Formats: sequence, C-alpha cells, structure tokens
Amino acid sequence: MSADRTSLGDRLAATVPMARTLNLQFLETTPERAVVALPDQSEYHNHVGGPHAGAMFTLGESASGAIVLAAFGDQLSRAVPLAVRAEIAYRKLAMGPVTATATLGRPAAEVVAELDAGRRPEFPVSIAIRREDGAVTGEMNVVWTLRPAG
Repeated sequence: MSADRTSLGDRLAATVPMARTLNLQFLETTPERAVVALPDQSEYHNHVGGPHAGAMFTLGESASGAIVLAAFGDQLSRAVPLAVRAEIAYRKLAMGPVTATATLGRPAAEVVAELDAGRRPEFPVSIAIRREDGAVTGEMNVVWTLRPAG
C-alpha cells in the first residue's frame, strides 16, 4: 500500500469524528476498493453481544466515503462529494470484529465526464460487511453525488 493511500485512511480517521469514536481502521483505500474494519468493542455491542446496527451502518458508510475520496479526491477543488441516500440489509448475526469492503458501481471516468459536462453525477457504492469467518452479515448501498462547487 502506498504512503498516499495510507495517509488517506489516516486523514479520514483524523477528520471524521465518528470514525475516531468507533476506532475504525482503514485497511485499504484505492479508487477500486476500500476496506475498513470495526474492532470488537463491548461499548458498541447490541443486546446479543455483537456490533450494534448503528456501528455497522457507520462502518459501511465510512468505507463508501473512503472509496469516493480515493476515486475522486482530485476533483475536490471543483466538486463536493455528498451521500444522497443509503440502504442497509442485515443478513446474518455479526459477532466479533467486522470488515466492510466498498466498490464503485460506475467507472470513475464516466462520473468525471458527467461533471465535466456540467451535470451533477450520481453513482452507487456497494458495501459488503463480513465477519472474521467471511460470512456476509450485511449489505449496503450508498448513492453519492459530486456537487459542483460554487
């Protein structure tokens, strides 16, 4: 992993208070994929002893934000990335540490071309949340936009 990619995760952890609160770990942040881990922490457990649904939502949304910044960080001088809507489905009981893996649903070049054409592009990010054994415990979709600055 390059120093730039490591520093993106460090910057996110430093500038997003909720990421710091949950002690999220940004394991990989590239324009193709972002991987973020939520350690097992009893203070963020639910009534059955696993990570709280709100913590898992924040984990997934943070992974989606990481890939958006990795893919479109060079556009920040002219556009602001904003989450438009999000949906999560809890599939299996999550216990212990969980990891979210985010992927872009459209090619970044296509999104930038819309921005270049004066439009406000929207694009989906898909996130899979997994336990240590690899079982998918949640699936999330976040639709983002790049709002032109000014």
